[in-house]
Amino acid sequence: MSQARSHWSNRWTFMLATAGSAIGLGNIWKFPYMTGVNGGSAFVLVFLACIAIVGIPLMMCEIMLGRRAQRNPIDGMHALAQEAGSSRHWKWVGVMGLFAGILILAFYSVIAGWILHYVVEAARGSFIGMDGERAASAFQQFLASPVELALWHTMFIGMTLGVVARGVNAGLEQANKILMPSLFAILLVLLGYSMSVGDFHAALHFMFTPDFSKVTPTAVLSALGHAFFSLSLGMGAVMVYGSYLQRHVSIARTSIYIALADTLVGLLVGIAIFALVFANHLEPGAGPGLIFQTLPIAFGRMPMGTIMGVLFFVLVAFAAWTSAISLVEPAVAWITENSRLNRKQSAWLIGIADWLLGIAVLLSFNLWQDIRLLFGLGIFDTLDKLTTTIMLPLGGLCMAVFAGWYMKTSHVAEELDISPLAYRAWRFTIRYISPLAIVAIFLYLTGLL
Repeated sequence: MSQARSHWSNRWTFMLATAGSAIGLGNIWKFPYMTGVNGGSAFVLVFLACIAIVGIPLMMCEIMLGRRAQRNPIDGMHALAQEAGSSRHWKWVGVMGLFAGILILAFYSVIAGWILHYVVEAARGSFIGMDGERAASAFQQFLASPVELALWHTMFIGMTLGVVARGVNAGLEQANKILMPSLFAILLVLLGYSMSVGDFHAALHFMFTPDFSKVTPTAVLSALGHAFFSLSLGMGAVMVYGSYLQRHVSIARTSIYIALADTLVGLLVGIAIFALVFANHLEPGAGPGLIFQTLPIAFGRMPMGTIMGVLFFVLVAFAAWTSAISLVEPAVAWITENSRLNRKQSAWLIGIADWLLGIAVLLSFNLWQDIRLLFGLGIFDTLDKLTTTIMLPLGGLCMAVFAGWYMKTSHVAEELDISPLAYRAWRFTIRYISPLAIVAIFLYLTGLL
């Protein structure tokens, strides 16, 4: 089932790239505000358990499918189904994942554009003396400007496609070899800064002091959902990265390392952010506005706040960039492998489509804010709900069911190459626990649970 294709230079580059896919806005933007909204330590403890019990087995599953197939997600699922003697309709799992990545990038690039804008605002010293009213007003004025939003959206799309067009080794690999170490270095600088000028003790207490009274069903389901989404599962990005992985590399070991890196970044960012928030007597449960409206106030009040504000938003931009690269890769791989278009042409074809979709998304914050699509939601919220609520959980569920119930045991065991006891534990999880967990995520996100 193999054919000539690019491969990662070594396990280290695969881990960097896959960790880059996982470490995105979900870790640096969403994880801290979800922790704040869900009571701090209760959410963190449940999240860690969900990563271990559900996230890692699902990541092993998706990497295994990709390496076994040695193809893009659509052709890969088709080939794997043929090998298993199953229905060719399994290829639609790959189709759904491919389109989910395209749709996600359309609104992801708009949010990433906000980050680029805030890098510049921080550098200009705009945060100095900022209060809550001014922070909220500045953010709303920015959202009301379609031209400015389009400028930053265009820049981020160009940054993403510039990497993908260069290929697996010269593009994805080289970008992640630079961006991921830089991300960790900036994170450590910010953490040190928060320890020196922030309320580090309060942040640690908030995130890690067990308070089991706050472990509510809502907190559990929120943590379960975030454990799934934070690892970029269910949309074929991890699968296509796995298809570039050499045969001798341990899938189990690398999955654990990637999950640890992803989780560690979320925790360290949370500590750094909450130390600044508590030192300035701000609200940790500020929700989605935490980094766009709450943190600028903190940076504006603290020594070296301008420099640290720039570093923080550069950190977020790097995380968004590495994730965006993985969102577009499945579609580019499929076009390149099924047409006469080369990688550069395929990348720009997808880029133009995403740019146009992104324009519609950013207009939903101003000129088109009254337009309603599916579920009675605006354009941005429709794409978000369609992908994160329906397509990704369904994709993850189908992958788990296919690997657990349809693939031949010998083929799965050959790819995973783990001890019999570990294999039995993984197989039980992927057959029963993971599907039930994903169904719970779906029911919770759709409001049925």
